[in-house]
Amino acid sequence: MSWTLGAHPFSGASNGIDDDDDKLHEECGVFGIFGTPDAAAHTALGLHALQHRGQEATGIVTFDGKEFRAHRGLGHVGEVFAEERVMSNLTGMAAVGHNRYPTTGDPMVRNIQPLFADFEFGGLAVAHNGNLTNAVRIRRELVHNGAIFQSTTDTEIFIHLLAGAQGNVTDRLVAALHRVEGAYSLVCLTRKKLIGVRDPQGVRPLVLGKLGDSHMLASETCALDIIGAEKVRDVQPGELIVIDEDGVHSQFPFPKHRTRFCIFEYVYFSRPDSVVEGLSVYKARTRIGKELAKELPVDADVVVPVPDSGVPSAVGFAEEAGIPFQFGIIRNHYVGRTFIEPSDEIRHLGVKLKHNANRDVVFGKRVVLVDDSIVRGTTSRKIVEMIRGAGAVEVHMRIASPPTTHSCFYGVDTPSESELLAANNTVEEMRKKIGCDSLAFISIDGLYRATSEEDRDSDNPQYCDACFTGDYPIALTDHNDSGGDTVQLSLLREQAN
Repeated sequence: MSWTLGAHPFSGASNGIDDDDDKLHEECGVFGIFGTPDAAAHTALGLHALQHRGQEATGIVTFDGKEFRAHRGLGHVGEVFAEERVMSNLTGMAAVGHNRYPTTGDPMVRNIQPLFADFEFGGLAVAHNGNLTNAVRIRRELVHNGAIFQSTTDTEIFIHLLAGAQGNVTDRLVAALHRVEGAYSLVCLTRKKLIGVRDPQGVRPLVLGKLGDSHMLASETCALDIIGAEKVRDVQPGELIVIDEDGVHSQFPFPKHRTRFCIFEYVYFSRPDSVVEGLSVYKARTRIGKELAKELPVDADVVVPVPDSGVPSAVGFAEEAGIPFQFGIIRNHYVGRTFIEPSDEIRHLGVKLKHNANRDVVFGKRVVLVDDSIVRGTTSRKIVEMIRGAGAVEVHMRIASPPTTHSCFYGVDTPSESELLAANNTVEEMRKKIGCDSLAFISIDGLYRATSEEDRDSDNPQYCDACFTGDYPIALTDHNDSGGDTVQLSLLREQAN
């Protein structure tokens, strides 16, 4: 995948609006299918369902029995694959696709995945969701040894490591994966196989599905639903799956690790209609809202979600608190990049391009606003101002995640800690900056109870929760090489590129 973040209509981020940088953005979405003449069409549909995981660019590579065919482009799936001639050229019984929002690499065509290369064993296309934490170190080593990189994304490291390994494609992939550190879900396409692999700690999601005689791999179950496929199971942490004409084959080529699935998938990243790691995302979010109401009750007249990501948690909060749930904020879903010159005055009004207060619901009321998270706090402040301007007599904020105090290095674009509101302010200081009457966050134990029905085991946490706790489960080699300096790390990346 790559090093920023993109928005999605199910999570609450938008594309290019002023508050875009005030959310933790998605990683990337991957989809692969083997054994159907409709491989490209099914892949495009699967990517459409995964649009929320990456909105910068998308691509599909197919194999038609003789040659690989590819189409990639900047933009949404519906834009890049809109023309009939594009889809008609993507023939073949197998395909792999990718939606990108960069966590590493620049927004340019050469970084659009799936990446493709010809090897001694034949062609291979690779799509990657996640981030390698030793990418700079490995890239420097590869370049020193003569490798020539064509992109600035860390995904290309897999290509060069495969080229330098020995054996068949599976042996080479395993050898390459033993060299890298970080979080990843990979889907690779060769002439005869579709291969999927998940990092040993299972930070990023990957599921196995089935439709008739064909099998597929996808980041989320919503990508299976759209084509009428059934979920077979989650790919296990550290598992490598090979799908070919003989069926599905599994192996575990890595030492066993404790699972550390990203808990923010439940809070924000995944679509609410997906099931991840056996738990409905919608159910998890409503349970988070219930826990929030138990831990942090407030006297109020109405519960209002910050759309769209705050909706399920607000439903749970309202049910548990016995307070009416109302859509007190109406979202405009048809906003792209503003065509208006971004003067300070217009920029201040930017939030209203996307959200508007429902005055009839909030006027004269004590309002509880429920949102999934607070990153920089700029959007929260504008929304509080908007609700007060619509006549609310009190505005309270309840947040369905603990304070975001640390950056993510595992495939999620987060600001540096100096820009994270919770990293540099107490909750009371945050409340004053945002301008609400009260502000409270669910506890880390409350979040765990909602998603795993037990408190957090501080010695062996069930999830990756580094953005809340600073407990990073995978070595941060490049970050440590920079001395923990974000600016220095950026310079290292530029030098490596």
